[in-house]
Amino acid sequence: MPGQSASLQERVQVSGFVTQSTDHSADRRPDAVRRVLVVDDSRAQRRVVAVSLARQGFDVVEAGSGEEALEIMRAAPVDLVLSDWMMPGMDGLELCRQVRALAQEGYVYFILLTSKSEKGAVAHGLDVGADDFLTKPVSPDELRARIHAGDRILKMTRELREKNRLITATFNEMSALYDALDRDLVEARKMQQSLVRERFRDFGSADVSLLLKPSGHVGGDLVGFFTAGAGKLAVYSIDVSGHGIASALLTARLAGFLSDGAPEHNIALVQDTDGSYVPRPPQEVAALLNILMLEEMKSELYFTIVLGYLDLATGVVDIAQCGHPNPVLMRGGDMPSYHGENGMPIGLIEDADYTQWQLQLAPGDRLVFYSDGFTECANAEGEMLEEEGFARLVHANSGLSGSAFFEALVWDLDGFRGSGEFADDLSAAMIGYRGPQDQAK
Repeated sequence: MPGQSASLQERVQVSGFVTQSTDHSADRRPDAVRRVLVVDDSRAQRRVVAVSLARQGFDVVEAGSGEEALEIMRAAPVDLVLSDWMMPGMDGLELCRQVRALAQEGYVYFILLTSKSEKGAVAHGLDVGADDFLTKPVSPDELRARIHAGDRILKMTRELREKNRLITATFNEMSALYDALDRDLVEARKMQQSLVRERFRDFGSADVSLLLKPSGHVGGDLVGFFTAGAGKLAVYSIDVSGHGIASALLTARLAGFLSDGAPEHNIALVQDTDGSYVPRPPQEVAALLNILMLEEMKSELYFTIVLGYLDLATGVVDIAQCGHPNPVLMRGGDMPSYHGENGMPIGLIEDADYTQWQLQLAPGDRLVFYSDGFTECANAEGEMLEEEGFARLVHANSGLSGSAFFEALVWDLDGFRGSGEFADDLSAAMIGYRGPQDQAK
């Protein structure tokens, strides 16, 4: 009857909810907001709001107090809380604080129902974590609009959470791969260092000292020596283009071609008629390595090398220099001097013409083959050390020998550089010549 309808509408409006509204039951329910928790100590007000939300397609649960609401949320997650502000015991503000303190996977959108309209009260609600406010009496259309606003925010937070999850998963996967790669590189570094089995050997009339310090886990530098027939000592220094695993693999291959332990596999040695091994001229070795790089290995890499044969009896050194820095000679207390006839690197040009030259060592002389990691080392202002600066460092440490000389040299180079890691590998091979009075052992 008309009178009864008016009475019912009046009772509902007194409870804080206006019933006149467009029917939205056929509308598609928002994707992000699925489960709504309605909290109010008045059962009548809860039911009116809950029925309206259920008609809009939401899964609605009810709680008569803040404590009951928290128990519901601990048992199963909700997407949105619609809570009255003024309630006995735990009010809406305290409930909001408790909700924000819960350990939850997703964000919970929180709307306070209140008769308060003061700016101070609204600001206080925002401070404790409320997302929105509705003033009583509540219009279903306004409630629906506020929930849709919350739906947009929850969608964004869920999309962000999913992206963060994917980022975290990808990062964890990358970290696992990096850790595995790092372990492999550590082992590779050990293997590369093992290519230089001896850092020092005394041959009686001469000795050889080696330095190999990659700038990263592994590098493209290689130094070594081997016996090159009766009374001959071969010493070399190699610098492969680039850095990292590919360069390190090439150095390992080259170490096999210049092995001290297997003369039959050493490209620098050839078997004589009597079965003994004698050295190929260093320029021929360079030409053979060039052919191997271009025809067999077919690598994008190339390398520089200086290869010298020392006659232990006479002190004469036959040298092939292929794109490598000029060797430095230390003689007495004089300033070190550079000697060299530079040529083409190995692996760049077919049929490249390689030459060799000689250097006479006197007793007490020391000859150093080194990589450009020394001369091209830059300081904080970007200025390179270059040959002049390297000569000064060598001269300053000329009173030392063997590993002590190299350690002091790297220490001084580090002081010149200033800070950070070395940008390039450091390697060097030093021949110390005593003279023919101490024949080779």
